[in-house]
Amino acid sequence: MADNYLEKRYEEVFGPGGAAHKGAPHRPALDPLLLRNRSYRGYDQSYVVHRRQLDAMIAVNVRVASSVNLQRLRFRPVVKGPEADLVNRHIRMGRGLPHLNLPFPGREPEAFIVVCSTAPENPGIDIDLGISLQSMLLKAVEMGLGGLMIRNFDREPLREGLHLPYEPVAVVAVGRPAEQVEIVPVHEGDDLAYYRRDGVHYVPKLTAEDLTIE
Repeated sequence: MADNYLEKRYEEVFGPGGAAHKGAPHRPALDPLLLRNRSYRGYDQSYVVHRRQLDAMIAVNVRVASSVNLQRLRFRPVVKGPEADLVNRHIRMGRGLPHLNLPFPGREPEAFIVVCSTAPENPGIDIDLGISLQSMLLKAVEMGLGGLMIRNFDREPLREGLHLPYEPVAVVAVGRPAEQVEIVPVHEGDDLAYYRRDGVHYVPKLTAEDLTIE
């Protein structure tokens, strides 16, 4: 997949304001990062994610918001090897497409960040978790990688297997994406379930107009 495929597709769907074009004012780099930050469920196993890349993702957490500044989240990097194999046995990555049994063999992620909480989950921690996961994945995209937020996993086996001192609340899969993900604009009341067709993963997204309350 070409590096700028999603930006070009975004412009086709949402208009020239959605991607940089000649003569247009300079825009912040956030938009293309957000566009490329899709939920990937297939990875190129010929590319090895290194510990320093996971550390760079974890480091964004010292610069993001935290409810009442309590900073309750902790992060366990997992690189390719027996620990990554353990994580793969206890995560589920395609709940919306159970018949496909994702990821496909040979496309499993081989690096992870396991996110733990030092306190029982509460609304504040849930907000912190969302901010953290999105920020780390944006950093991954900046480095040419991609990932997936995973909340559907076996907590106790993962905690025991990785000898975690705190309760795991999320897993981030990290790798070089090996699949094409495309946004499909839809409107209020349309089906929002993601789907696959001819090898492309389609994600329906409501337009900004549908999200705005007048």
